[in-house]
Amino acid sequence: MKAIIRMLSIAVLSVAAAGAQAGAYPDRPIRLVVPFPPGGTTDLLGRVFAERLADSLGRQVVVENRPGAGGVIGSDVVAKAPADGYTLLFGTVGTQSINGSLYKQLPFDIDKDFTPLGLFAGVPNILVVNPAVPARNVQELIAYARQNPGQLNMGSAGNGTTNHLSGELFKSMAQVDIMHVPYKGSGPAMADLLSNQLQLMFDNFPGALPYVKAGKLRALAVTSQTRAPQLPDVPTMDEAGVKGYVADVWFGVVGPRGMPQDIVDRLSAEMMRMGKDAALQARLVQLGAASLSGTPEEFAGRIRADAEKWAVLVRASGATVD
Repeated sequence: MKAIIRMLSIAVLSVAAAGAQAGAYPDRPIRLVVPFPPGGTTDLLGRVFAERLADSLGRQVVVENRPGAGGVIGSDVVAKAPADGYTLLFGTVGTQSINGSLYKQLPFDIDKDFTPLGLFAGVPNILVVNPAVPARNVQELIAYARQNPGQLNMGSAGNGTTNHLSGELFKSMAQVDIMHVPYKGSGPAMADLLSNQLQLMFDNFPGALPYVKAGKLRALAVTSQTRAPQLPDVPTMDEAGVKGYVADVWFGVVGPRGMPQDIVDRLSAEMMRMGKDAALQARLVQLGAASLSGTPEEFAGRIRADAEKWAVLVRASGATVD
């Protein structure tokens, strides 16, 4: 009898040990949903994050682009995914703080269906024009737009994205009539800007930087409070004469609602370490971004605060989507 009991005990312990090992997070690849097409800033920074997270966790992190509807399609994929830490969203201020006031109806509850994990990077937007536009600074662009109302086409990554709303803020403050043309991501919009089908765009800084350096686009101003170190000769919008203009953009990671606390803590800790990594900070600066970090609670607070701020501009612009 003792032998049988001993054998049963060993079997139970073996099963428990195997279960613990199988349940150690992560024990398989992680899917990172990027809710915009390849080629844009969200995709670029998302892939940098995926690479670093894979190095940190020792597991593959697979980027899956699910573009459309200003990030709503990709966000919905994550909102409805199992809350096991294996499906994450590389979110933006647009997907997490703007879409709630922009869309009249969403297929998820933007306030309740996500678990904030942490911030990753921040960027300004940059006002760029095709070189065919006869404006070498913001004031010349304003004058040209007033002389040619409705003739300039402004691209964006989609209705209600920071590209769009940065442009709407400019139109309102500069009192100009410019046509907004929404795309399914900044990558496709950039392609048309380069071919002069669009004349201007408030693109995320990393996406536009290579084209500015190559002379394919002309940079007129950045939307941040201070100049970007990568383009020190480009003024802020405020310095360029649109006084009080500021529009910053951030990128962070969220998961589905109800993620286990130990997984939240693990991912948050990894992201906090990324925020202190000098090599990663330098790489982000080269791309035109700045490293950001914070606890899940701090990230949640940032989401709420920016939702209130951008809701005012959404209402003022009338940029609602059914």
